[in-house]
Amino acid sequence: MSASRQRIVLKFGSGVLANPRGNTLDDRQFTRIAREVAALVQAGHEVVIVSSGAVAAGLGALGLKERPEALAARQACAAVGQSQLMQKYGAKFSQHRLQVAQLLLTHGDLDSRTRSANVRNTLDRIFERQTVVPIINENDSVAVEELRFGDNDRLSAEVALLVRADLLILLTSVDGLLDEHGHTVPLVEDIAEVASLVRQEKGRLSVGGMASKLEAVRLAVTAGIATSVANGRKAGQIAAIVAGRRAGTRFIARGEAPPPEPPPMRK
Repeated sequence: MSASRQRIVLKFGSGVLANPRGNTLDDRQFTRIAREVAALVQAGHEVVIVSSGAVAAGLGALGLKERPEALAARQACAAVGQSQLMQKYGAKFSQHRLQVAQLLLTHGDLDSRTRSANVRNTLDRIFERQTVVPIINENDSVAVEELRFGDNDRLSAEVALLVRADLLILLTSVDGLLDEHGHTVPLVEDIAEVASLVRQEKGRLSVGGMASKLEAVRLAVTAGIATSVANGRKAGQIAAIVAGRRAGTRFIARGEAPPPEPPPMRK
């Protein structure tokens, strides 16, 4: 793949895809996401989406107002909501003449040499079509890591390693990693140096929070995959990151030279 064309993994968390109450999907978000991803595909990039949101979709479909506490109930919501989630993606991407492909995975699928090879071969064939966007979620009816811990953060990093991605972008409901003053840290060369900035609190709709995102970042950058964490509720963030512009927090991958400092603003 040429330097101008990249293989990109985009991870959308629940706080990006759900409405503010978290009990249904945010239609406007899906409209914008489909438009921005379609622009990447049309520019020649290969894009994989790792998507949360099935529980929120299930809540709406089942008429529930709050995310249930019981794990089995959340699994039921995810089972109902997964088809709603894919219908939403399918409808929005079809407006850009793109189809979607669903892959439901567990971490065991990616740990198995045979099964991971099958997943990689499937994705390679999808990329060849150039008109299909693969959408991956954890198989919540048989695995519970996403429901309990990570909001698909680690899964997205594992997928990025599997497909040998050039770039992983974790889209969340905050602007990136924040410093002690609440300002976005634009660039991180050493994750260990910023670990103390991780706060324990997380958004009401988030499962993993920034701690799980940093673990996913560590996995990706150690494998040489540049990674960014950015606000998925702000338009233009994805395009800016892909173009190498500052948006959110950029984490330098192992073996990657730090980008040059931007020129000072003219007064």
